Amino acid sequence: MPAASTTLFFATLAGCLPAVMAAIGPVADLRVLNVNVNPDGFRRRAASAGGAVTGPLIVGNRNDNFRINVINELSDPSMWQTTSIHWHGFFQRGTSYSDGPAFITQCPISKGHSFVYNWNAENQAGTFWYHSHLQAQYCDGLRGPLVVYNPQDPHRNLYDVDNEGTVITLADWYHEASRPLLKDDPLPRFDSTLINGLGRWKDLKQKTPLSVINVEKGKRYRIRLVSISCDPNYVFQIDKHTELTIIEVDSVDHKPLVVDSIQIFAGQRYSFVLNANQPVNNYWIRANPERGDKDFKNGINSAILRYVGAPDRDPTTAQDRITKPLRERDLSPLSNEPAPGNPTPGGADVNIHLEFSRSGDKFFINGKSFESPDIAVLLQILAGNRDALSLVPEGTVISLPRNKTIEISMDGGLSQGPHPIHLHGHTFHVVRSAGSSTYNYQNPVMRDVVNSGESNDRVTFRFVTDNPGPWILHCHIDWHLVGGFEMLFVEDLPGIPAATQNPPEDWKQLCPIYHSQSAADL
Repeated sequence: MPAASTTLFFATLAGCLPAVMAAIGPVADLRVLNVNVNPDGFRRRAASAGGAVTGPLIVGNRNDNFRINVINELSDPSMWQTTSIHWHGFFQRGTSYSDGPAFITQCPISKGHSFVYNWNAENQAGTFWYHSHLQAQYCDGLRGPLVVYNPQDPHRNLYDVDNEGTVITLADWYHEASRPLLKDDPLPRFDSTLINGLGRWKDLKQKTPLSVINVEKGKRYRIRLVSISCDPNYVFQIDKHTELTIIEVDSVDHKPLVVDSIQIFAGQRYSFVLNANQPVNNYWIRANPERGDKDFKNGINSAILRYVGAPDRDPTTAQDRITKPLRERDLSPLSNEPAPGNPTPGGADVNIHLEFSRSGDKFFINGKSFESPDIAVLLQILAGNRDALSLVPEGTVISLPRNKTIEISMDGGLSQGPHPIHLHGHTFHVVRSAGSSTYNYQNPVMRDVVNSGESNDRVTFRFVTDNPGPWILHCHIDWHLVGGFEMLFVEDLPGIPAATQNPPEDWKQLCPIYHSQSAADL
């Protein structure tokens, strides 16, 4: 490319790159709008939180009250123009109306309107994220990280730095908007990997900018790794830094575990300690996708770890051989908390086995594919509608009694997997992990998204029904969620009204406003 053309190319690119946005929260406005972005060398329209291809980091402290005013300024008719935001990992105890799944806990926010999500991070700290929970809208960019700091962090002596610059997001990126894409291909293939909102498209000959994580030799960094992916899981590693000490799993403190790579599924989060103990240089940060282009040629699927004093250029380091990968069954919570119930398979108060299946682009749990109602289930429950659960197709909703131990088991091996299964409203104890045939009831890993595994797996987890509300369980591959890979657990149905703290009037108006919109504005 001639020099003048190269200058023009990168000037045009820079005008579309996601801005480095300052952190906001715990009380803030979050504008949702359509913008032009070019994170990997291909220009397209996106649905954005705050104006960038990855939304701003939202921060707060343990026990803070979060009040995020989501202002819907979406205007592109080729994409969804309504929205609903889920605050992934928060229990929403007493505030289930702020959980976010469209038509379960609220109707969508219509264009030109806003809604304040109001919840307390009660006894919760760690790494979270937020994303649209309407159709496949978050695949268009409406997603971002969220961190709740703990001033009494029990791992504080293990690291020196934990700030906005130590959050790493992994995302798949598509060159076509999700709404038309779903019409052509319900199970689409992504075009590139974005790390902190930047990446390289393999079909582009020019090298576009990559994200840079800056470190200073001799310091220890708490890196918060967040998968905001719509589909692929990633194997994450950093060249020459082969001792990554995991200390947090899905916002739960865990005993330190040293690994050299981390397989992370859509929706999952890990904190690990990175010791910047290598020579001053540039090192590749690699995120190898389970599907798609798996190599790192010309810096695809990559970002840069740059030591202070290193030159501003791509690394030349070679990929390390993986010898100590993360195995979920090796993780244990710092609290040493045992799983609830009797320490035997089927030893819970309520034992539920889920069978997953697929036919074409439809997914099924126990033979049923979820279809979203057109009015919020929670709204009907609080209005006293005794038939509220009939809004959801028969077989896709299960009522759970209060203060009981629930065991969920599921067989792996379903095509288009492995599948990351997420439960709202809870952290659960994984008593049997993918890749293992043994059960751990003494101190199993605690998390909110679990890998369903391969054909020889029977992944099993437990939780206690101590949080009344309608909570969905679903595959976090967003294309599969749209295809019906979802079910609803209604926890303590009679107790939901008393447990729900003062639903705001604005929330009650979301459904009437939504249903008054024309089809062209949805």
